[in-house]
Amino acid sequence: MNTTFKIGFALLSVTALACSSGKTEKSAQQDAASEKVEVVRVTELQVQQVARSVEYSSTLLAYEEIHMAPASPGRIENIAVEVGTRVNKGDLLVQMDRTQLHQAEVQLRTLETDFKRFDTLHKVGSVAQQQYDQMKSQLDIARSNVAFLQENTRLRAPFSGVISGKYFESGEMYSGAPVAPIGKAAIVSLVQIDRLKTLVPVSEKYFPMIRKGMEVNIGVDIYPGETFKGRVFNIYPTIDAASRTFNIEVAVDNPGGKLRPGMFSRVTLDLDREEALLIPAIAVLKMQGSNDRYLFIEKDNVAKRIPVVIGKRYNELVEVESDQLKKGDLVVVSGQARLLDGMKVKVDGK
Repeated sequence: MNTTFKIGFALLSVTALACSSGKTEKSAQQDAASEKVEVVRVTELQVQQVARSVEYSSTLLAYEEIHMAPASPGRIENIAVEVGTRVNKGDLLVQMDRTQLHQAEVQLRTLETDFKRFDTLHKVGSVAQQQYDQMKSQLDIARSNVAFLQENTRLRAPFSGVISGKYFESGEMYSGAPVAPIGKAAIVSLVQIDRLKTLVPVSEKYFPMIRKGMEVNIGVDIYPGETFKGRVFNIYPTIDAASRTFNIEVAVDNPGGKLRPGMFSRVTLDLDREEALLIPAIAVLKMQGSNDRYLFIEKDNVAKRIPVVIGKRYNELVEVESDQLKKGDLVVVSGQARLLDGMKVKVDGK
């Protein structure tokens, strides 16, 4: 019995001694690691002025669009354009039937002749003033009727642009009813595309920062990397209570014709300039298995881990936010992947 007890006690002693030896070795390794000095490179954290910008999605629109139609139904004598035809301001687009116009012109010429006679008689006192005034009123009405018919039998382009829709053919009857593609009464549609515009809903918090004439950058997916310039030309005066946004209109020059109405675009507004902490993007590390970001600064030859929030990127620089960072801190930009919080470091070149 005593022999068995002595053997068990001996085994326990050996085991305890082995464990103690393992702990001592591990502790020694940790101490050695804590004494390890990593060579790093640093850069001084600077506060820089950056443009604070916001981006909104929008759709490009024709700067001007009009659906051409006469004031009253009638037969279409001739349509002088097709879809895609470029026209100049004042060009004839549609010629309507001129029967009523010819009748009105004949009536006008007759009244003008009669009025000349009345005018001569009025000057010598042979015509009463009332008759003279009545004749003059008839002449004014006839002239107005001719002008109205001339405008509505010859539809001319009010601005230079491109025909975007044609809904009838020459010889057909225009009824005045809305046409399906646009939901409006029209014979042809005309758009201006040498200049476009877009309507952008902007958050109400930026209302004091938006001003007419401010420059806007516009990007289009089908032209990656290319930026088009625009300017704010109209600011809506009210805030939408449901969305808490207000609309702005942006004019976009399109002299090369690369842009088209209906294209999806991204509008970037540079609202203000403010100070921001910018560092090289390579200095920021990401914690594995999460989206947390951090960096290391060097202070008194010791690496200190600082959690950060990433802001906007400016080429090779990135904006960081942290209440633990301040101007002049030395941010580790090389060797940071091997660091642990509290590890001793040596700055390369010191």
